[in-house]
Amino acid sequence: MTAIASTGTPEAARIAPGRGAARAGWALSGIAIAFFAMDGGLKLSNLPVVAETTARLGWPTDLRTIYLLAILLLGSTLLYAIPRTAMLGAVLLTGYLGGAVATHVRVGSPLFSHVLFGVYLGIFVWGGLWLRDPRIRALMPLRD
Repeated sequence: MTAIASTGTPEAARIAPGRGAARAGWALSGIAIAFFAMDGGLKLSNLPVVAETTARLGWPTDLRTIYLLAILLLGSTLLYAIPRTAMLGAVLLTGYLGGAVATHVRVGSPLFSHVLFGVYLGIFVWGGLWLRDPRIRALMPLRD
């Protein structure tokens, strides 16, 4: 029995995701989680390519800065992966992705492949959460 269904309201039953929607939501969320985990792991790896890419984006290349970005990303991703804290994780990831978009705009990166990549990931984050979490469906209904 889900938390929404246990409230006993007919509205709650209407917004609860079906099995297919929940699976699709976890698939979208899983792709985002895998990408963020890989990105955070690479930042912690201390590979030269990470410092080079960081420098091209105009960020300081010292380990402290790169590790801080990795910890922020991995912590937000962990919160997103846990159903109880997924909404907080999604909000934090949205902020992180907004910074990525702003960084790419500032350095003049290509629009569709680089600048909007953070937007694409944000769609995966929120779309996956919307599909799998009835609380998000209640907050952001597609129609009345």
